[in-house]
Amino acid sequence: MAKAKTFYQCTECGGQAPKWQGQCPQCNAWNTLVEAIAAPAGARFETMAGARSVVTTLASVEAKENPRIASGLEEFDRVLGGGLVAGGVVLLGGDPGIGKSTLLLQASAALGAAHRSLYVTGEESVDQIALRAQRLGLVNAPVELLAEVRLEAITEAIKSATPEFVVIDSIQTVYTEALTSAPGSVAQVRECAAQLTRLAKQTGIVVVLVGHVTKEGAIAGPRVLEHIVDTVLYFEGDPHSSFRLVRAIKNRFGAANELGVFAMTERGLKGVTNPSAIFLSHHAEPVPGSAIVATLEGSRPLLVEIQALVDPVQGGMPRRVAVGLDAQRLALLLAVLHRHGGVETSGFDVFVNAVGGVRIQEPAVDLAVLMAVHSSLRNKALPNKLLMFGEVGLAGEIRPVQRGQERIREAAKLGFRTVLLPTANRPRQAMQDITIVAVDRVDAAIEYLRE
Repeated sequence: MAKAKTFYQCTECGGQAPKWQGQCPQCNAWNTLVEAIAAPAGARFETMAGARSVVTTLASVEAKENPRIASGLEEFDRVLGGGLVAGGVVLLGGDPGIGKSTLLLQASAALGAAHRSLYVTGEESVDQIALRAQRLGLVNAPVELLAEVRLEAITEAIKSATPEFVVIDSIQTVYTEALTSAPGSVAQVRECAAQLTRLAKQTGIVVVLVGHVTKEGAIAGPRVLEHIVDTVLYFEGDPHSSFRLVRAIKNRFGAANELGVFAMTERGLKGVTNPSAIFLSHHAEPVPGSAIVATLEGSRPLLVEIQALVDPVQGGMPRRVAVGLDAQRLALLLAVLHRHGGVETSGFDVFVNAVGGVRIQEPAVDLAVLMAVHSSLRNKALPNKLLMFGEVGLAGEIRPVQRGQERIREAAKLGFRTVLLPTANRPRQAMQDITIVAVDRVDAAIEYLRE
């Protein structure tokens, strides 16, 4: 019988090396090799192997659209691209206490009426799960519970119970007896995730894996874990706020960067139907340094308030601080504002914030950032009910962004009456109750706001 072997595996790329060394030979990352012990492949895969595959042509394969399984939580289904898919594997990561277990227990309870659900907990006892269900008003929910961390026992329970929806809370606590390394190690996490993914594909069940995160916010374990699964979701939120955001980073069955918004209540997480209202501050009257932008999160347009504070330097180098935005892009935009708008900010500290804890990565926010900075510098508020969007180029031009019509319609729903946008995004037909102001350069936008 072959013996287990010791090797070293990279936590970044999953590459292997026969002995420890400072740099990974595959991805050249430093100090990422950790010790792993593996049993022979036959002992690890013989019970999980499916039917032997044969070579076939693409034209002979009949493509079938898998029906979506509604989770019972509308915002959760939105992030997933319309619902769960049979045989799909979802990885949900987030900070401790953010609400991962609460969300999945609610989804299991909602699915339990029509689809058999199994909740596997490796961090809590069944009594603790029952207490959480009591707080959420889900005591009589048709959910089966299993407190187990051994992979072989979990797979055996799944095969005997034949559920359609399985939650593994969490993948870092599960271990397989085929490996001698500790639970949570790189080898254990990778191997257990691969085995559960293989089981999901063979049986058609939906598996949701809960993942821990590091102090940097990335999902703990090998990066290959995110490549194995079909969908990667991140649970975000300010611990001092009741609102939670679920963002899709990867989705093989839907759009990536989709966003779901929840509110944490005494009865669990509730979907927010109008998330734009969260990210808009309600000032009694317009204030300097505030601009409203229409941004896109996946397929959903959101209106977000961008606040800027420009203050004279109190000594030393001027600071550029961006919360919810790219700090390097802020420095770039300030240079464009100086060169092509004639507005000097070298003697001022500039602070920019996206209200509500949302993170905006698309360049459509550029115009709003510049106008908010200019408004704060002049100490003059922008016109009331004014919305704007547009990408700013290094040559001072305002470039168009995608799906401008949807952004304008979202603004009209919330009572905005004027939209400042790139000339290329001007609607072909006039829109009722909306005034369109099209500009093609930064200096033209500044000149409009000075009027």
